Amino acid sequence: MIGSAPAGTVPAPHQFAAPWGARGYITALDGPVHWIEFGGTADPAPGAGSYGPPIVFVHGLGGSHLNWCQVGPQLAAGRRAVALDLHGFGLTPGTRRTSTVRANARLLDRFVREICGTPVILVGNSMGGMISVLQAAAAPDTVAGLVLIDPALPLPRQVPDPLVAGQFLLYALPGVGELFVRTMLVRRTPELAVRQLIELCFADPSRSDPAMVAASVDLARYRMGDRTQARAYAQSLLAASRSLLRVNGRPGRYWGMMGSIRVPVLLIGGESDRLVSLAAMRAAAARNPGWEAVFLPGVGHTPQLEVPDAVIDAISGWL
Repeated sequence: MIGSAPAGTVPAPHQFAAPWGARGYITALDGPVHWIEFGGTADPAPGAGSYGPPIVFVHGLGGSHLNWCQVGPQLAAGRRAVALDLHGFGLTPGTRRTSTVRANARLLDRFVREICGTPVILVGNSMGGMISVLQAAAAPDTVAGLVLIDPALPLPRQVPDPLVAGQFLLYALPGVGELFVRTMLVRRTPELAVRQLIELCFADPSRSDPAMVAASVDLARYRMGDRTQARAYAQSLLAASRSLLRVNGRPGRYWGMMGSIRVPVLLIGGESDRLVSLAAMRAAAARNPGWEAVFLPGVGHTPQLEVPDAVIDAISGWL
C-alpha cells in the first residue's frame, strides 16, 4: 500500500510531474483516478514526519495536477501534500455525468477520506475552489482549513470580460457548445492550446515557466492523442462548465455555503484576473470577515503558476 492509499493503488504509467519530485498513482474510486504525491517518498507511513493536516490541491476547469507542481514541493515540507485530477481532466477519465461540479465534489469527498485520511487542508483554484467550498460546507469534519485561490464566484454587478463571457455563453448553448469545443479541439495544436490558456489565465504570460509549459504540452498531446480521448475531453469540459454556471446561477445558496464554513479560510486573488473579477473576490471577503485575504497586484487567474513564490509565502505564513 502506498502511503495511506487503499489497496490496489498502483504507480501511474505516465509521470508528467516527475521533474518536480512528485510521483503519480492510480486508485480505483468509481473508476480510475490519477493523483500525485509531493515529497519523494514512495511508501511513507501514514502521518510519519508530518506536523499538520495533509494538503490536498484541487485544480480548476481545464486544469490538472500540473497546476500545483511549482508550489507543491515547498508546501510539502513536514506534511503530506497531494494533488488529484478531477474526473474528465488531466489523467483521470470522465464522462458528461461524472465531470460536473457536484460529481467531482463527491469524488473529492471520497478522495480525502480514502487516500488522505481526514481532516485535510484543501487548496482549490477556480472551479477547484468552488468544489472545495462545497466539500467544506457539506462535510466539515473532513476539512481543517481552506485556501481559495481565485475561486469561481457569483458574478458582481459589472460588465464581465467580453472574451470570457462570450466563451462561457457558447459553452452554455445546447448544440452550439458542442460544435464550438469540437472545432476548437480539432484546430488547435497542443502548443497553441497551452499558449492560449496561459494568455487567458496569466496577467503577464512572460512569467510562465518553460519546464511547466513543456510538461503541459506533453500532457495535452497525450490527452488529445486520439479521437476518442478528444471527444471525451470535450464532453467533460462542457459538462463541468455548464454545471459551474448552474452553481453560480444560485448565488444565494452558494454564498450561504461559504458563510457556513467554520474552519480557517485564506483567500488569495490575482487583482488582474479576467475570469474571476477582483470585485467578486472582495465581495466574498467582505461577506466573510473571518477570512484572511491576500490580493496580488498585476497577477491573473492562476497565481500558483504565475507567481508561485508569492503563493508559497502567503500559504506558509497562514499555515
